[in-house]
Amino acid sequence: MRAAVFHRPGVMVVEDRPVPGFGDDEILVRVRAASVCGTDLRISRHGHFKIPAGARRVQGHEFAGDVAGVGAQVAGFAVGDRISVTPNVGCGHCRFCRQGLNNMCPDYEAFGISIDGGFQEYVRIPAIALQRGNVFHLPADLDHTAAAMVEPFSCCLRGQEALQVGYQDTVLIIGAGPIGAFNVMLAKLAGARLVMVANRSRPRLDRMVDFGADVLIHTVEQDLEQEVSARTGGRGVDVILTCASDPSVQALSVQLLATHGRLNFFAGLGVAEPVGIDTNRVHYRGLTLTGTTGSSNSDYAKALGLAGGGRVDLGRLVTASFELEDINDAFAYAASGAGMKAVISFPDDDGHDRRAAGSDRARTVTAVATTTSGAVR
Repeated sequence: MRAAVFHRPGVMVVEDRPVPGFGDDEILVRVRAASVCGTDLRISRHGHFKIPAGARRVQGHEFAGDVAGVGAQVAGFAVGDRISVTPNVGCGHCRFCRQGLNNMCPDYEAFGISIDGGFQEYVRIPAIALQRGNVFHLPADLDHTAAAMVEPFSCCLRGQEALQVGYQDTVLIIGAGPIGAFNVMLAKLAGARLVMVANRSRPRLDRMVDFGADVLIHTVEQDLEQEVSARTGGRGVDVILTCASDPSVQALSVQLLATHGRLNFFAGLGVAEPVGIDTNRVHYRGLTLTGTTGSSNSDYAKALGLAGGGRVDLGRLVTASFELEDINDAFAYAASGAGMKAVISFPDDDGHDRRAAGSDRARTVTAVATTTSGAVR
């Protein structure tokens, strides 16, 4: 099979690898779609503390595919099932895991980081991911490409639920990338009465209308504070999500909140640095400042239900599709900000995306993989 392998920061090579073997308590998945995330870009440039120097890793934590092989002890999955995976596998016994917060586990494993991910034709799903509820069956009407979008969408859902966005709220989303678009969709779904988006790049900002934004603020030409004041009668906004990694944006956001406003620092800064926040304003206006990272399996289940139920169309965010051989071009496209989401697509040998359970292709792969059971651990 072909796999895009991270060798070291700045070096990713598409190379041949054996189809992974899988144990009696594991499954093998034929990847159909894997999207490129900002985390993938950061790892490709700077590495990750869970990828030791000299180690090889297949990135890609936003992926969906078909079950191609099932271990003898696995229940609930069959060859041909269409599935997706949540990336962070919790340890299962820390206080966060016991609260269902696998995204906060300090001893987590993760697809695309410590476990080979979706930028390859086949992925072995280890027993711990099955046991801890990280593998989901796809709703019948959700295609693989849209399913690959559910993971980042679920992270946004977690952020908005922390803010309790509702029908009386005015909402400001700062940043018009894919995360900004997901948050626009969720704010409209929650019934927010006014959704504003601010961004420096005009092309990306203009796209936000397609996702439901009511007001666009181009911060190169317009003063954000003045525009917010004008749109809210000087009151400020009820809810802000910062979807851009900029300390000045974080500091300004506090100043833009209405009394009892809520703010989510969704985008981290990468490297910690001081941010000047007016804590007197927080105190006297009763502001709520929050931060969320990742999503739990429960968040993912809710997000998958929204997408599978037709409440949101996540496939609309895909603006470019690449073959695995062109993954470096896909990363360059994602980093350029030219569009929204870049996806690596894996058509079958005849060019089609098979969904039928127990297809001939899936049965063949099962036979090949089973003969190498235990080869990849």
